[in-house]
Amino acid sequence: MEKPNLEYINQLARGEEDVKNTLIAVVKEEFPIDLENYFKSLENGNFKDIEDQVHRIKHKFSILGLEISYNKAVDFELSLREGELNKVQKDDFETTLKSITKFLKTI
Repeated sequence: MEKPNLEYINQLARGEEDVKNTLIAVVKEEFPIDLENYFKSLENGNFKDIEDQVHRIKHKFSILGLEISYNKAVDFELSLREGELNKVQKDDFETTLKSITKFLKTI
């Protein structure tokens, strides 16, 4: 399984620590809110809301260097758009959410 990393953030920052720290701060601030909203959407069972949250969160996957997980999130988002809550996709997505949650505590 791929692991979250700061490679893409480092590329965007181009050696500027302030930029790097700002990007990390944004992810650390937004991710817990996105996570909470995702699980609330699941509880409500509204596929459009779940899809919106997956769409928002998948970009954090990309920023944290999780290309495979990003592509899986795209597939999950498309399934939701078609009215299907695919258990395997959901489980993969949530495994990545846990991985990011742990990672963000270390940076």
